[in-house]
Amino acid sequence: MRTSVFLYPWDVVGDPDAAARVADLGVRQVTLAAAYHSTRALTPRHPARRIVTAEHAAVLYPPDPKRWAGRALRPYPQSWVAADDPYAQAARALTAAGLQVHTWVVLAHNSRLGAEHPGTSVVNAYGDRYPWAPCIARPEVRAYLIDLAAEAAVRDGAGGTELESCGWYGFAHLHAHDKTTGVGLGDAAQYLMSLCFCSACRTGYAGQGLDADALAAAVRRALEPCWAGSGSTEAGWGAVRELLGADLADATLRWRGTVARTLQEAAVAAVRAVAEPGFQVLLHADPAPYRTGANTGVDPGHVLSVADGVVLPCTGADAAREAVLGPFAGREGVLAANFCVVTGMGGSPATLERDAAHAASLGANQLRLYHAGLASDPDLAAVAGALARLGR
Repeated sequence: MRTSVFLYPWDVVGDPDAAARVADLGVRQVTLAAAYHSTRALTPRHPARRIVTAEHAAVLYPPDPKRWAGRALRPYPQSWVAADDPYAQAARALTAAGLQVHTWVVLAHNSRLGAEHPGTSVVNAYGDRYPWAPCIARPEVRAYLIDLAAEAAVRDGAGGTELESCGWYGFAHLHAHDKTTGVGLGDAAQYLMSLCFCSACRTGYAGQGLDADALAAAVRRALEPCWAGSGSTEAGWGAVRELLGADLADATLRWRGTVARTLQEAAVAAVRAVAEPGFQVLLHADPAPYRTGANTGVDPGHVLSVADGVVLPCTGADAAREAVLGPFAGREGVLAANFCVVTGMGGSPATLERDAAHAASLGANQLRLYHAGLASDPDLAAVAGALARLGR
């Protein structure tokens, strides 16, 4: 079962031992960030630094000026790694260490884009904008994301790509100094707080026979118990239907599902149009179509007819793996079980061997490990031991 670890270029650039250290874990592949959102990241083994602050979403290679000339929405170049092309520099070092390299491309998650172009953002039922969440129903956003996918995915030497946030982003966001947990929002409330009411989505709701103003009012009424501290914490689509009403909920999902599926189709097609034959395209995904975020909600049958496979969040208890892998049972394609192996971020490298075997019993045929650059030395030692015992 192929195993890949996630890395940022800054984990490798300037550290002559990084590539060999990753290879020594026993993995065959690295999923290397080519386009990523803002973050503050620890570099615990780098000889020259301990913290990298990526101040905004950026591409980690020089964007093609011809592709983006004259366009209002374009990728932002990075400035925090002292290299002209940090992705390429890191990829060369990893390849020289015998590792295959695939790109890691974050799409619909970009706070700077929303700050500089507020009209591109998701707008909730209260009229609040989410600058971190570009609305994927907007034509200008879709055109930008599709071209970004093609450019960032197909870098020299890459054998494939993983597209993250290739769908709806919403309320949940690891924002700087986040202060949003004072009121607990369950699965259903998270969905309602992620519904968009920008002009494009209002038109989309009308196509489903909905009045957008009436829908927004219904969403606000449904959320009132949450603000009073008595909202439901039930999970699943049934909880959304109960909170908003079945007809309204289903109509919103029809609109949003169509938008997400067509974006996924277009993004994958754009990548394949410029890639060599055999280039692998995976999507970070969740099999519940209403989910938003990095692991965007998908229809399992549809996504595997579009992409070569999916990367699924599998950290946690057995039930969490069963929930995400179960809907893909018996389907053809890559099913990569993604485990956090950073103890300080909720990962469990000590149980990786057992958890990976459980995922394999549910149909997973590859592993992804998040994140070799962020993990401590003891975490990496546990990973290496587990992979040796698994024969990976």
